[in-house]
Amino acid sequence: MAYSVTSKKSGRAYNLHMKEVTLRGGRKQVIYFFAQDVREGALDKLPEGYEVMENERTGLPMLRKAR
Repeated sequence: MAYSVTSKKSGRAYNLHMKEVTLRGGRKQVIYFFAQDVREGALDKLPEGYEVMENERTGLPMLRKAR
């Protein structure tokens, strides 16, 4: 089951995903993103050291490093 967050503004549920991408210089980096559907790379829990915040203007969830 994917980690899910419900937006306070829109009431929609978003699922957390992870993907490893290759940057122009050849370096690999892990990105985290939320999507409404469950796709390949869905995560069951939050990555350690991160917390979920919601963009006040758009209502979309985002990850940020825990304070």
